[in-house]
Amino acid sequence: MRQLESRRDGLPSANPLIYDRDVTLSLCFLSSIRRFVIASAGLVCISLACAQGSSTSHLSAPTDLRTAGMPEPLAVTEAKPAFSWRDGEAAPSLHGVKQAGYQIRIAASSRDLAAGKTLLWDSGKVSGEATSVHADSYSGPGFESQHEYVWQVRVWDEKDQPSAWSKPAHWTQALTWRARWIAADSADAAAGSKPMPLLRKEFSVTGRVERALLYVSGLGQYEASINGAKAGNSELTPGWSDYRKTIFYNTYDVTAMVRSGTNAIGIMLGNGMYRVLDTPGRYKKFVGSFGPPQCIAQLHLELANGKSIDVVSDETWKTHAGPITFSSTYGGEDFDARGEINGWDHAGFDDSNWDRVLVTDGPGGTLRPELVPPIRVMHSYTPVRQTEPRSGVLVYDLGQNFAGWPAITVSGSAGVTVKLIPGELLNTDGTVSQRSSGEPQWFSYTLKGGAAEQWHPRFSYYGFRYVQVEGAADDTHPQPGKPRLTALRGEAVHTSSEAIGSFTSSDDLLNRIHLLIVRAIENNAESLFTDCPHREKLGWLEEAHLLAPSMLYDFDFSGLYAATARNIADTQKQDEPNAGRVPEIAPQYVVFGVDGGIFDDSPEWGSTAVLAPWYVYERDGNLSALLSHIEVMRRYVDYLSTRADNNIVAYGLGDWYDIGPGEPGVSKLTTSGVTATAIYYQDLRVLEKTLALAGRNDESQTYAHKADAVRKDFNARFFDAAKHRYDKGSQTAQAMPLVVGLAPEDERENVLNALVDDIRAHDNHVTAGDVGFHYVVDALLDGGRSDVLYDMLERTDTPSYGYQLAQGATALTEAWDANPSSSQDHFMLGHAEEWFYRGLGGINVDLSAEEPRQLIFRPQLVGKLTSVQTRYVSALGPVESFWKRGPTQTEYAFTIPANAVATVKLTSSSPEALTIDGTAPDNASGVISARIKSDRIELVLGSGHYHISAPNPKGQR
Repeated sequence: MRQLESRRDGLPSANPLIYDRDVTLSLCFLSSIRRFVIASAGLVCISLACAQGSSTSHLSAPTDLRTAGMPEPLAVTEAKPAFSWRDGEAAPSLHGVKQAGYQIRIAASSRDLAAGKTLLWDSGKVSGEATSVHADSYSGPGFESQHEYVWQVRVWDEKDQPSAWSKPAHWTQALTWRARWIAADSADAAAGSKPMPLLRKEFSVTGRVERALLYVSGLGQYEASINGAKAGNSELTPGWSDYRKTIFYNTYDVTAMVRSGTNAIGIMLGNGMYRVLDTPGRYKKFVGSFGPPQCIAQLHLELANGKSIDVVSDETWKTHAGPITFSSTYGGEDFDARGEINGWDHAGFDDSNWDRVLVTDGPGGTLRPELVPPIRVMHSYTPVRQTEPRSGVLVYDLGQNFAGWPAITVSGSAGVTVKLIPGELLNTDGTVSQRSSGEPQWFSYTLKGGAAEQWHPRFSYYGFRYVQVEGAADDTHPQPGKPRLTALRGEAVHTSSEAIGSFTSSDDLLNRIHLLIVRAIENNAESLFTDCPHREKLGWLEEAHLLAPSMLYDFDFSGLYAATARNIADTQKQDEPNAGRVPEIAPQYVVFGVDGGIFDDSPEWGSTAVLAPWYVYERDGNLSALLSHIEVMRRYVDYLSTRADNNIVAYGLGDWYDIGPGEPGVSKLTTSGVTATAIYYQDLRVLEKTLALAGRNDESQTYAHKADAVRKDFNARFFDAAKHRYDKGSQTAQAMPLVVGLAPEDERENVLNALVDDIRAHDNHVTAGDVGFHYVVDALLDGGRSDVLYDMLERTDTPSYGYQLAQGATALTEAWDANPSSSQDHFMLGHAEEWFYRGLGGINVDLSAEEPRQLIFRPQLVGKLTSVQTRYVSALGPVESFWKRGPTQTEYAFTIPANAVATVKLTSSSPEALTIDGTAPDNASGVISARIKSDRIELVLGSGHYHISAPNPKGQR
């Protein structure tokens, strides 16, 4: 096997950077085609050493170590957590590198681990390719509450050579709660006129603090501080939940913030989604409260003398009204800086006039560690344009529609109020419009006077691009006597989930569509998947499964999906006759219409309980996580069975927001029995597979037989064989049976052709809505008709993505036609994102499948595209696909991660002329098999980086 391979002109390096989504196409393209040169004598020596049987492992040290699915968690509740890692990258010139075994060791301290002595557990060498260890594998002593543990792993390669040990990873076992819930008031006021409370506690420490962990949850939202400094950099904590079932808490390492002597803890509270009050004159989506604002906190201190101290929330804490005079997740936030209390969260503050807190029972939910990565300020936008549409009114254009808040710097007289009105669009007179986003909403800041003051809201956010400022002037439009606004910026606030994908192409329109979708996904990724970041902010469930194949290419949303599953489990009905039902919204803060009505119970929404865990499993291969949801999945499928009539489920919203006669809303072009039954059938097949994976084969077969019966009755009811048409022949009705497997095998091509005919008849425009478009994309992609998708995405007239861009959209809009009355920031129509990665880039990852079909490269060369580059950090490791099409040849570059095998499927006018790294497949390194059939070639390749050159296909539709 050759260990050193040359790099060809026009192809990317084996390890290109993950591109910032804001980088221009030209920079991405230039970076992607840089020549990768291996020419140094040192690398040659390494290559020769490998060829001569050097003991150096082909695998570098493992990375991305996770305990209980999280990196460096500070509150692990599992008595025996699972451990996982990603194999370190092998040299790109090496092919066929695989893991042959692993070894884990765990210690009670970093010193013990470094010494390799006094280990709690050493797995020894375990043969196999597994990169995760189930909790049951651990056979050491039990783990103690609030103790920090450390572990590391090394692996052996296919030559049985060990890698270096990974960097140590840490975790801390969760606490045993001793703290009490405390509140300023036991009554839950009906109106939001009272200022939000501050709570504080002083404590003393004798001796040096070795470690300090703060566990805290404040409802609805909170900000905690130690000695006047904010703990952590999270925003809008804790995550939203059904507070009577689950309450999330956060853990902070505050060791550097606690000192010997007197210290103080401070907690500021906001209402969040926990307490949505009736707010006359301010926007609200609904009214509902779980109780008065309250918090629970426990500070665990480990001292140098070996002792430990717990400072807990109890009746000794003090409280006082704070400067937040209005707090609403929907209506905004008002802050009166004159109410700020200097030093209130510092030691030595005189709180003699503060009140004692009240100890409460809390809202009833079980305290659980936060599942979602911290919400943080992830982008900052400065104005690109500023106008004065009328005297005394300033409007700032931040250039991007985003979820977050405005941050200002202002100076002026005490008691003067600056009002900030955010919005997505402008009225015809140039003022800010909230027609699409819920009105009236605003933020206000009342100055304390003196030096320049900086402020942004803490517990309320909104979706907006424009900010209308009233009550202040700036240097461009000075007004004597008014406060002077010296700076304004927009801070985008969303989950800090890791970005793991990048896409760029030679087509600027496609690149802009990609960014349009990504921004909408970001803006709606808070502590749950929201439908929009302003007027609703609710966890409508259908997007979580319909967009999963797209979103999981862009972000590591494992935490968000875990939180979604928790919210679904808490919301699922337990009592007859609705046992197993999953509402359309989770957490279910409000029921629109009547219980069980069309806006409460729709199979396309509730099926997230079944389909979302499966989509996540296909990407991460975490079987234990999938199986933890199995009873919720089964109960929901059983509930749908009670709603079926002759195996047809015919109720719900159907293909929401499809394009038919009248205003968008409930499905118009497709019978509800089509979408609901197709989803029901998909649920049955997923449950069948999940039960089989759990070893529950008899139950699996029961659901398989049920699915067979549904398939038979569905085709009898809806399929017109003479016309090869389902139902009324809509795009959704044709696509869903193809994707979920309802269409008869001998009719699949005919059904696909009928779908294409309908799209062509609509001049390559989409008519499918929220539910159907996901299946349209997959039906065309799986059917080899990316040419049709390309034609659809190239449209710039309504309805299309291009039309949204032409209307000035900077995030995906709710309606295909960018209707200004609809939200300008919804991600529910973003299904083309999957095509960018899986279709154009050709990256297909399915870890539920048998090898080597877990990773398939099948890039689609369509239209006028001359190049596409995609990168996706999979559970297997980084996966890269690049192609550049010339007049006669197409150059491809694929990176297959270590410990993986991939199938590459290409089309060429002369497949026999294809070369891999400059030579024929039979002679190329890393090739396991090569098969040519007509104009197609299928390669099975081991890990490594490959350059493939092939004559262009004869014709591309």
